[in-house]
Amino acid sequence: KSKLTLTLSEIAKHLGGEVIGDPTCPIKGVSEIQNSEPNTITFLSNPIYGKYLLNTKAAAVIVKSSDVLDGRNGIVVQNPQLAMARTLSLFFESTDNSTPLIHPSSIISSNAEIGKDVNIGAGVIIQEGVNIGEGSSIGSNTVIEMNVTIGKNCKIFPNVSLYNGITLGGNVIVHSGTSIGCDGFGYVTENDIHEKIPQTGTVIIGDNVEIGSNCAIDRATIGDTVVGEMTKIDNLVHIAHNVKIGKGCLLTAGFAIAGSSEVGDYCTFAGQVGVAPHLTIGNRSIVAAKSGVTKSL
Repeated sequence: KSKLTLTLSEIAKHLGGEVIGDPTCPIKGVSEIQNSEPNTITFLSNPIYGKYLLNTKAAAVIVKSSDVLDGRNGIVVQNPQLAMARTLSLFFESTDNSTPLIHPSSIISSNAEIGKDVNIGAGVIIQEGVNIGEGSSIGSNTVIEMNVTIGKNCKIFPNVSLYNGITLGGNVIVHSGTSIGCDGFGYVTENDIHEKIPQTGTVIIGDNVEIGSNCAIDRATIGDTVVGEMTKIDNLVHIAHNVKIGKGCLLTAGFAIAGSSEVGDYCTFAGQVGVAPHLTIGNRSIVAAKSGVTKSL
């Protein structure tokens, strides 16, 4: 838990919001509105949770309109959910202040290039030709194969597999159990024999992408599989070979997209959506849960 204490006015200044009530009210943390705690700040964004406001124990509430505060301390902002995210960052963004360390049990090729202030956990394997940018962190038991490039300030959690030759941009987060650069599902069948097509391409992950746990992003057969900058990927997502995902997309749990399909910028795919191969999906498309996309949109 955070040991920081801020006044309501200090938080409001960070959020660009208007203080209602006591600006000197001390805030020691953040709590949910339905499970509020004393000396914390909470927020009301969804009207469904308005019923909890009457009996909240929180010292202050972030809201869109002062009308609902009814005499309580609060901060008025345009977007309470965004404001809460930024408030959480105030209290909890510095959760790891440890000095960067290369664990003695890690195995690092002599010609790998490791940037300044890189943290490498226990049991990590880094093969030849790897380049890791400064300020990045590699979690324990992660395997990074030959010629992988990782940008600055990336966070790779434990037990991640990065296959040979892939590229991660800066500020990329990859959660545990994810595999990037595995072979695409490519076979040619003749006389009931499935002959494997060599998967010779790579994967390029843009800047500021976050990839959840237990995802699989396949390398291209020829060329590149691409995930655009600022795209956010939930757990259990599969991206097949030669797929192109645009920037700023939201891909939620269970989403799977087949080979060579292309997705525009700022698209949203809800849980368990499936996309057939060789399709094109336009910018800002939204696909609801469990939908199957069989034609270009």
